Amino acid sequence: MDRPDLEKNMDVGLFLSFYYLKEELIDFCRLNRLSTQGGKIEITDRIAHFLRTGERKQHIVKRAIQRKRTLSELSLNSIIEKNIKCSEVHRTFFKNQIGPTFRFNVRFQNWLKENSGKKYSDAIEAYQNILNDKTPTKIDRQYEYNTYIRDFFDANKNLNLQQAISCWKFKKSQPGHNKYEQSDLESLNGMKKF
Repeated sequence: MDRPDLEKNMDVGLFLSFYYLKEELIDFCRLNRLSTQGGKIEITDRIAHFLRTGERKQHIVKRAIQRKRTLSELSLNSIIEKNIKCSEVHRTFFKNQIGPTFRFNVRFQNWLKENSGKKYSDAIEAYQNILNDKTPTKIDRQYEYNTYIRDFFDANKNLNLQQAISCWKFKKSQPGHNKYEQSDLESLNGMKKF
């Protein structure tokens, strides 16, 4: 079955069984006067609600009022604030403490958000532990392409990126999930045998 065009009268189950780019979802929202705000998962949920009910669900903005900290306010004994934002002030502080190679990575940002109330000295120790931990980072649900490509190469170390992308394009054109399966290699027909 070919992937259907995203249309106003589409069955919600059919819509949810296919992969659509965020840009396609936003185009649909614009055509149907739906909010285009939010991440891909939120937009997908908004479209599914619209297809199911005909109602236009609005994007709700949640804003936390938080005073910005200055560099002079941060020390190793400072407490990590709730809802921390990884700002330039924080980046400068960590670079001063850890060195010029410091980078905010996803695992460290998540650690900071999950450990408000701890000290910045604890954060520096956690950062070092994260760098030493070679466990692959969990890729968030909205990054299906990245997850697919990583899983493809975990199973097929001898193949190349062009083959991975070809399999991904096949997979996203099919109904159902977008997780890598060994049977996806069949889409490479005409290429070398596996």
